[in-house]
Amino acid sequence: MRIYRKIFPYISSIIFFALLVCCSGCKSAPPVPPGVRPTPPVEAPSPEIAVEPLPGLLVREDRCLDNLDAVGRQAIATGATPGAVILVGYRGVVAYRRAFGHRTLVPHMTPMTPEVIFDLASLTKVVATTTAIMQLADQGRLYLNAPAARYWPQFAAQGKGQITIRQLLTHTSGLRADVNPRLSWSGYDGALAAIAADAPVNHPGTAYHYSDANFIVLGEIVRRVSGLSLDGYCTQKIFRPLGLHHTFFRPRRDQAALIAPTDLRWGEVHDPTAYRMGGVAGHAGLFSTADDLAVFAQMLLSGGEYKGRRLLSRTAVAAMITPQVVPGNASRRGLGWDMRSPFSRAFTASFPSGSFGHTGFTGTSIWIDPDSKTFLIILTNRLHPNGRGQVKTLRTNAAAAVAAALRLGRPAASYGSKGVSTMTGQGQSDFPDRVRTGIEVLASQGFAPLVGKTIGLITNHTGVDGTGRPTRLLLHQAPGVRLRVIFSPEHGLGGDLDAKVSSGQDPATGLPVRSLYGEVKRPTPGMLQGLDALVYDVQDVGVRFYTYITTLAYCMEAAAALDLDFYILDRPNPITAAVVQGPVLAPGLRSFVGYHPLPIRYGLTVGELARLFNRENKLGVKLHVVPMANYGRQMWYDRTGLPWVNPSPNLRSLTQAILYPGVALVESANVSVGRGTDTPFEIIGAPWINGARLTRYLGGRQIAGVTFEPTEFIPRTNRCRGQRCEGIRLRLTDRDALDSPLLGIELAAALHRLYPDRFQLDCNLGMIGSQNVLAAIKNSVDPVEIRRGWQHDLDNFICQRKRYLLY
Repeated sequence: MRIYRKIFPYISSIIFFALLVCCSGCKSAPPVPPGVRPTPPVEAPSPEIAVEPLPGLLVREDRCLDNLDAVGRQAIATGATPGAVILVGYRGVVAYRRAFGHRTLVPHMTPMTPEVIFDLASLTKVVATTTAIMQLADQGRLYLNAPAARYWPQFAAQGKGQITIRQLLTHTSGLRADVNPRLSWSGYDGALAAIAADAPVNHPGTAYHYSDANFIVLGEIVRRVSGLSLDGYCTQKIFRPLGLHHTFFRPRRDQAALIAPTDLRWGEVHDPTAYRMGGVAGHAGLFSTADDLAVFAQMLLSGGEYKGRRLLSRTAVAAMITPQVVPGNASRRGLGWDMRSPFSRAFTASFPSGSFGHTGFTGTSIWIDPDSKTFLIILTNRLHPNGRGQVKTLRTNAAAAVAAALRLGRPAASYGSKGVSTMTGQGQSDFPDRVRTGIEVLASQGFAPLVGKTIGLITNHTGVDGTGRPTRLLLHQAPGVRLRVIFSPEHGLGGDLDAKVSSGQDPATGLPVRSLYGEVKRPTPGMLQGLDALVYDVQDVGVRFYTYITTLAYCMEAAAALDLDFYILDRPNPITAAVVQGPVLAPGLRSFVGYHPLPIRYGLTVGELARLFNRENKLGVKLHVVPMANYGRQMWYDRTGLPWVNPSPNLRSLTQAILYPGVALVESANVSVGRGTDTPFEIIGAPWINGARLTRYLGGRQIAGVTFEPTEFIPRTNRCRGQRCEGIRLRLTDRDALDSPLLGIELAAALHRLYPDRFQLDCNLGMIGSQNVLAAIKNSVDPVEIRRGWQHDLDNFICQRKRYLLY
């Protein structure tokens, strides 16, 4: 876990362009929305960008909207997103069209321009799928109140025979949020088979449950009714007639230079389900530009017609934006479109009743007000390069600026409503309510459990709330709480050291910082003198040999010895708390990278793990877990709504954290796993490896969830420093299908088989955690058979684990 962190540059830039302006009806510019401070522009490396005419739409900027400049600049300056394009349409013209920041930060910084293509994520639902369904309804080829099974008979299985097209469009079908994660599937047909075999989670028509599965079903119905694939239909019947030349599924390789990447993916759909389905799905997969979306929005405002060509009847458009009945809560949905829900609070706080739109997980959004003939399009690359961006504030402030400048009227949210929205399905839209970590729940309680106590805090750079405020500052400033000392685990308080760490002082609070990865690895009685309690807030990665959890256990032991209270501020398991995989640690192999007999992926949050440690090891500590809110144990970290913070220097993305439980099983031997490169745990190599040979062998193993490519690299630090290494690059293709510990055994077995005299297999015993597994590799037992050998112990652990689950 000695990992080097790459610092991604977040340098703001603003791209200006020359155009004619019209100031009609603009007496004075309204004030900047609350919370937005005008930020001086950062020098940009590019000249002004000339505005190219949109297809059929006039660009005539309105100076009333100049306050949007401050909104865009603020989003870039605060690191909310590397780049953004904001476009406003008003009364048939484009009144604002500007780009901010950068399209890419890595591998090279390139400026954002208005013409950039974005992964639209859930905007696919409304731009492509809903429009296609309504066209077919216009033609009498399907009926909104008809059962979906009329058009796809297999869908009727498991009690779904009466689910209607209308219920799918309004998310009241009762289907689960996504394809059932408990079912093994691959490809487009596999996803459909899994949905057909699944039962509803709610009785159809009784509850609003946002679901990607709804629109996957609708996409298949488009295919069955029209005889064309969803992408083929949309191209022929929607995009081409509108002149949308930069709107498509599955971008070609030569279009990559025009596309804003998501995390580090470029020109591939970010949504994991759509990716597994081949890039075309009814819920996600569409790419487009702000200019093309402006044409689409104008078509809707014109009653379904554009440039003399009718795409939808006026009746169809009116039906799409008429509020539908949503049982049991205050949300309002059109057909496909959002009108008022937790997803759309940023817009309904400023736009008037009757407006509608949708958001996308990648940082995209469109919001339309038919009364004033206004639309607001915001496209961002918030996930680039590490998934940490958050654009809710950008959306809120942009909507407020537009509503104020154009005097749109009383906001929809001001009308009020009773009831609580039951949106448990998050899909790939923006998160309705992100996960609130233990520190945020504690703060919402006024820190009541700690008031009057003198405490020590075990934390590092990952101990932050959802807005990035460090836990140590929150506790230091909390009324009635006396924070006296900070303890840091491996990598230090800043999380950037890859050696033994010295004690010191925290510059933010002035408090002493006692290192638990230096001269000592557990608190001494002297360090705890005068304390009433210890508080733990460190982000784990859900892997047995990650040393933070051993530090947790050592601190619990020390607290128990002195009868101190011990508080865990719970955090998500980044690689889900639902999956348990790998060999259980043999009792004789306990060490600092193996405190307790756990499997490699133990499927617990840190709070749940502490409960297990306390009882199974009979620690007797007075344990208090402050649980998270809005958390589900099946969530991958990128579904929590929380910003990614590198838990240690060489885990720089969720992808690397997912691969880590497998790739790390061989890193104690004489190979490089990418430490000292830009892609740790995504590559493996050594000077004595033939990359092409290893790639062929592993490719023949047909390991689910990953593919392999030959690669060459030279580590700048760590093992094999300065040496040319050949090896493999791992491409994560299906995180749900991947058994990462099995992947690690496959890697070890391959290296031992191909290089028995070079690969130091025995060095990996401590990470693998089982002499039996190591012996089986030496005896050339098939890794799949080796996995069967550890299943009995794994099943016993799963039974034990159930007693400690909080979610």
